[in-house]
Amino acid sequence: MANTSARTLRLLSLLQTHRYWPGEDLARRLEVSIRTLRRDVDRLRELGYPVNASRGVDGGYQLAPGAALPPLVLDDEEAVALVIGLRAAAQSGLAGVAESSVRAQAKVIQVMPPKLRRRVEALRAMTVSPGWGGGAPDLGTDPDALVKVAQACRDAERMEFDYTAADGARTRRHVEPLRLVSLGRRWYLVAYDLGRNDWRSFRVDRLTEPARTGARFRPRALPAENAGEFVRQRVRGPQQQTVHEIQALVRAPAEAVRRKIGRWAEVAARGEDSCLVRMTADALEWPAMALGSLDAEFTLVDSPELRDYLTTWAGRFGRAVA
Repeated sequence: MANTSARTLRLLSLLQTHRYWPGEDLARRLEVSIRTLRRDVDRLRELGYPVNASRGVDGGYQLAPGAALPPLVLDDEEAVALVIGLRAAAQSGLAGVAESSVRAQAKVIQVMPPKLRRRVEALRAMTVSPGWGGGAPDLGTDPDALVKVAQACRDAERMEFDYTAADGARTRRHVEPLRLVSLGRRWYLVAYDLGRNDWRSFRVDRLTEPARTGARFRPRALPAENAGEFVRQRVRGPQQQTVHEIQALVRAPAEAVRRKIGRWAEVAARGEDSCLVRMTADALEWPAMALGSLDAEFTLVDSPELRDYLTTWAGRFGRAVA
């Protein structure tokens, strides 16, 4: 019975991986006969999974959408990646999405094995999110590398990794990791670089083959108020990406604006029915969308880049409805 149950879970995992499986290929992957495969498919249907079958020479199976969301089968990396995605969604501030993401994140973590839960908790505890940064999370970051770095930060353990700089130069780094920083669309590691005897911020998507050395260390004093501010200072530097400072006078009560975009922006009241909004962003589309989502009139204050960007949008939208 145990073998049958394990095989059924394996079948479900395969059906969730590919849209369509030829019957012979699926039976070969499970190392069973076609007749046994049919019985396993029937067992999934009894459990509420809508599995469609097609007959003929090219007959096969596929998992169809159902009336309710059935349980999902995730491997370790998929589960950790799911929590990372839910965490980013929970910080999005989008109405209805942030709250649902928090609930979903709690459900996923609750049923995780202790080993996976510790990995996720290390990521949560060792991450600083200093506010609005201008976009969705970077999909090029390896979730496994992210978790390894978080665990090294938590345990104050030295680590090594290969790092590719902006100019393409590749070096091996030996560091004392302090904190992860989630800023805009990027993840950064703040660490003391032992080879250069100085503090550095590393983009995690440029970091490969991270390895913990087993050597513990006593954290040094960071030359900044916190890890988030340290990364902000580096991002604003001449060798880093452009950072836009956005200011807008919004004709809406400050409290209403805070409820919608207060997670990313500083909102200061300017009377009962207006407020000043300040944002820092490494891309212009997200401040534009945030201001547009307020459903209120606004005037840009000393933000020429965003003014040009909105002018382009206005022309494009005008032509679309002409």
